[in-house]
Amino acid sequence: MARAHSVFRCTDCGAEQPKWAGRCDSCGAWNTLVEEAVGRAGGRADRTHAVPSGSPPVRLSAVGAGKFERWQTGLDEFDFVLGGGIVPGSVVLVGGEPGIGKSTLLLQCAARLEHAGIRTLYVSGEESPDQVRLRADRLTLDAGAVHVLGATRLEAITHHARALDAQVVFVDSIQTTYTDELEGAPGNVGQVRECAARLMRLAKEAGPAVLLVGHVTKGGGIAGPKTLEHIVDTVLYFEGESTLDHRILRAVKNRFGSVDEIGVFAMTGAGLEPVADPAAAFLAGRSSGVSGSAVTALMEGTRPLLVEIQALAAKSGFGTPQRVATGLDHRRLAVLLAVLERRGGLPFGALDVFVNVTGGARLVEPSTDLAVLAALVSSVHDRPLPPDAVFLGEVGLGGEIRPVAGLERRLSEAARQGFRRVFLSARSRVTLPGLDVIAVDGIGDLARRFAA
Repeated sequence: MARAHSVFRCTDCGAEQPKWAGRCDSCGAWNTLVEEAVGRAGGRADRTHAVPSGSPPVRLSAVGAGKFERWQTGLDEFDFVLGGGIVPGSVVLVGGEPGIGKSTLLLQCAARLEHAGIRTLYVSGEESPDQVRLRADRLTLDAGAVHVLGATRLEAITHHARALDAQVVFVDSIQTTYTDELEGAPGNVGQVRECAARLMRLAKEAGPAVLLVGHVTKGGGIAGPKTLEHIVDTVLYFEGESTLDHRILRAVKNRFGSVDEIGVFAMTGAGLEPVADPAAAFLAGRSSGVSGSAVTALMEGTRPLLVEIQALAAKSGFGTPQRVATGLDHRRLAVLLAVLERRGGLPFGALDVFVNVTGGARLVEPSTDLAVLAALVSSVHDRPLPPDAVFLGEVGLGGEIRPVAGLERRLSEAARQGFRRVFLSARSRVTLPGLDVIAVDGIGDLARRFAA
């Protein structure tokens, strides 16, 4: 019997070290080395000299060039994020915080696929089949035809998937799955990486699509080694506040489609419902005639999305003014405030500043800078902005307004939603019927336009 021993592996890069250290020698990350037991009898050490298996190499020209088929789940937003549906033989990792709706979403997908004649296997390692049934009874679509397996042992999962000849396998979750060939509790680095690799091999050899549920750590990443995201074909993050009705499904990696695409769902008592018009959903409930409100257009992958930015500048009651940003990086807010104060002549040294992006959206691209500053100027002067206006532009440290990419698609969506005016850089060259384009030279020009 092979004697078990331990190594220390980095959860960020997967590098192996013989002893623990505070810093990984390969990637330089701190506090990422965790202990992993290897070398158990029957494990990989016993298979080192096994006879190679698999198909022999072939020329690429001999590989079939037919267009691969995608399985439609019937959830339009989910299919859109995947690039048109589930690809047979692919492995998809769905990550998100506890209670966000990952299990509900995948159970709905399983029910719809079964109704479409695609055989599915739902493996639940965190709930018993009885508990899964209780959750399924709340769904609009009957999930009674879905095959459910309550197991966490990888060998049992692969055996039943092959015996059932399942076309799509759902594993909830990868952190609860373990293999007998490795020591260590389920969820440790070695178990998560090895189980994901075995499920990937199952998908590529036997042909079923595998969808894995992955939990998210406090830092926002999927628990387990970073190599887990490199193993799978597609990585989806399920985002949203538990207190909000909307959930956002975001693709951060996709070998069969575009990345950074998002799908919007509404959480209801009967499960998750796709939102057919996300732009209108994020602007729902917007009040007109209120200062500190500006609308901008994001590009989430290939989809333009209109969101409202709210700003409030009030006199500070303490010695140090507060800077609070929700949906916006607080460092970017600090830069924009400095530019507005220096180039626009608006003092913020004695004002508390609060910025909020409604609907749970996040501002990442710099094209939203002009809308943030417009909302701040409006709040300082307590003067509402035009309710039919959209603000698009990147702000430089010199106070200049720069053009943004994808302007035509953003403006087309704004016009479809009923907006009639757009404020953007004077260097932008765009015309669109039905939209009045207003050029802004710089921050000073913006501040003068909306001064009291």
